[in-house]
Amino acid sequence: MIDIGLTKLALIGVVALVVVGPEKLPTVARMAGSLFGRAQRYINEVKSEVSREIELEELRKMQQDVQEAASDIEQSISRGMSDANKYVHAAWDDGLSSTPETYKVEQLAIKAKSFRRKKLARSSAVPAWYKQQSGQKSRVLSGAARVAKYRPSGQGKSSGSFFS
Repeated sequence: MIDIGLTKLALIGVVALVVVGPEKLPTVARMAGSLFGRAQRYINEVKSEVSREIELEELRKMQQDVQEAASDIEQSISRGMSDANKYVHAAWDDGLSSTPETYKVEQLAIKAKSFRRKKLARSSAVPAWYKQQSGQKSRVLSGAARVAKYRPSGQGKSSGSFFS
């Protein structure tokens, strides 16, 4: 804005007092203040309108980018679906004429047997004594079993009713 110091304001006040006169100076000062306020409000409105338009333009651009990305994704999905559909139809047509050799029953049984052997080796690789020593649970106790196991010996079994 305009850089106006105290000396410049005093000089403007003296010139206004001489030019306008002491009787009309308060009225002129009020009118000048109201005009200055109106000008500031108008400038602020213009600034806010410009910023709203810029934000709106950015939002429109963002919306267009999102729509383009969505259409690209839609096209890639439709291409993938059509390729998968062609592949399934080709496999179906080939499956009717001959059985593929990779899925024979004997080979599946061999794969299942090796899988079970590997799973058994993975799950039983850690000895039970090490699990107990390191704090790993070897079996799970229910809540009632834990209460019965860790109940102090001085307390007897409850009768099962609330009134004793």
